Amino acid sequence: MNILVIGNGGREHAIVSSLSLSADTETIFVAPGNGGKAPGSENVALDVSDHDAVIDFAKRNQVGLVVIGPEAPLVAGLADAVRAIGIPCFGPGAAGAQLEGSKKFSKELMCRYGIPTAAYGSFTDKAEALAYLKDVGVPIVVKADGLAAGKGVTVAADMDEARKAVEECFEGRFGSAGTTVVIEELLTGPECSLLVFTDGVATLPMAPAQDHKRAYEGDKGPNTGGMGVYSPVPIVSEEEHATMLALMEKTVAALAKEGIDYRGVLYGGFMLTPQGPKVLEFNARFGDPETQVILPRLRSDLLEVMLAVANRQLTGFELKWDSRWAVSVVLASEGYPGEYETGLPISGIESAEELEGVMVYHAGTILREDGVLVTAGGRVLNVTALGDSFRQARDRAYQAVDCISFQGKQYRSDIGARAEQGRSAWQ
Repeated sequence: MNILVIGNGGREHAIVSSLSLSADTETIFVAPGNGGKAPGSENVALDVSDHDAVIDFAKRNQVGLVVIGPEAPLVAGLADAVRAIGIPCFGPGAAGAQLEGSKKFSKELMCRYGIPTAAYGSFTDKAEALAYLKDVGVPIVVKADGLAAGKGVTVAADMDEARKAVEECFEGRFGSAGTTVVIEELLTGPECSLLVFTDGVATLPMAPAQDHKRAYEGDKGPNTGGMGVYSPVPIVSEEEHATMLALMEKTVAALAKEGIDYRGVLYGGFMLTPQGPKVLEFNARFGDPETQVILPRLRSDLLEVMLAVANRQLTGFELKWDSRWAVSVVLASEGYPGEYETGLPISGIESAEELEGVMVYHAGTILREDGVLVTAGGRVLNVTALGDSFRQARDRAYQAVDCISFQGKQYRSDIGARAEQGRSAWQ
């Protein structure tokens, strides 16, 4: 089967790498792709915002499955357009993608169906938002309502920081994503991500993962798209895991009651509060970088799973998992998540991948015409390692990090440092 994967990040490279393992996979077209390749894959220059161009390509190349990686094409309704011509598609339509495309929509759905989340207010007027801030006080969380590449969230410890975050949203820092602002209660506790496959009826959980959003050591600095991740998550109790899964199933049922056709991945970002797990956010796709530790641990055929989701045949499906730990460290460009330079040569990936259990996923890379691999984004590479213990996986990941070089290489050296310390590490 020919497959078309939409996207150009580390998540998509991980998806393509897993799909390439299927015996039924022929050619995997990646639009637009990056400098990373997998067996049987090739990059194609497609404008994914042009739905007609995507559909025409899929028809001409006898594509049997379209997989949409990033959130923006989902919110724009690409999955709806693909399904409308009868090609199976992995990813929710525009209505379901609102769960990520609008934080206000997501919060309203959770409140309507009794899904625990932080108390909040949403605003389209700056004065009203600032008045609400004055009433509720700090610490507080300020969010741009729409898509902001993981950077539209400010956890404000003082009122000046909170006001600045609100003002930046309304002054256009995040474009149209900030025309509505959501201000919500700051929940405390460890965070955990739980992703599920769903065809809109059945729900199949993946392995939990824990992301590191802040740019700098010790969870300091601005939020990013994610600086590292590990799976499984030892601090999650069986009771908490059961609660999170029940809330994901409740959300899938809520979407169905709303008449929303949701087929793809539903991502739940949870805070493990003293009162139990509460939903911080939903994403309408695979997480990035969570995918880079979840899929290396998946032993089931990813193509079979995705087709079952796309064709509403997930009921009765079972997933098999590798029992090993996975740790992934993001190598970023100097200055990320702010301004950074691109076009810098990268070396050492081959040496890193020679280490046992190591996989390097390309995020922001391109191959120049002369064949030299160079940086092309803020998050450049995801260095993932599997190990029989958490310590072994973590040590392997950082050993591989040391093999790779490019000017200004930036990364956190504390990814997963708290994993073995228990709940006390979050006190």
